[in-house]
Amino acid sequence: MQTTDLDDLKQLVAEWRAEHAAQKQKEQREQWTRYVSLTMVVIAVLAAIATLKGGAFSTRTLKEMNEATFYQAKASDQWSFYQAKSIKQNLYEIELDHLNAAPAPDATALAKMQAKVAKYDKDKAEITAQAAKYEAARDVSRTTATSAAEHSRHMGLSITLFQVAIAMGAVALIVKKKYLWLVSTIFGALATAQMVYVLGFMPL
Repeated sequence: MQTTDLDDLKQLVAEWRAEHAAQKQKEQREQWTRYVSLTMVVIAVLAAIATLKGGAFSTRTLKEMNEATFYQAKASDQWSFYQAKSIKQNLYEIELDHLNAAPAPDATALAKMQAKVAKYDKDKAEITAQAAKYEAARDVSRTTATSAAEHSRHMGLSITLFQVAIAMGAVALIVKKKYLWLVSTIFGALATAQMVYVLGFMPL
């Protein structure tokens, strides 16, 4: 009886050891899935950063386009003002020509008219300078908007690559295929390289 119990106990211990060994082997085979999960967390964080930066570039594009429109309107106002000054100056120049054509021009009226024409010349020069400043500011805003839009487009590529990497990693976890994890990691690396390029090597 004792021998039978001892044999049963030995068999139970052997089964337990076999089951424990099998479980340990299974854990060792699937231990890489932990690294997949960790990789996915890192990629998700980087994707969030890329999305945030891409949104910032889009916002910058809209802001600069609004600034360009504002400065264009200001420049247009200045040129309209310039036209009004030119029309008034032309009237005074015509009057000045009439005074000069008179047999005995009135020196006081002549001097007064010349002063008005000179004043309009000065005003027009100031208006031109101000309009040029507004146009320069408009051009800077347009250039910045174009650059920001280009940054947004390139960052969009990075975001897409991150999304593909996350999707591939999820599939790797489901079907337990290491090569899919490798593909996911490659896409993640490409996305990271694209993000670093946009943030560090593309002047804004």
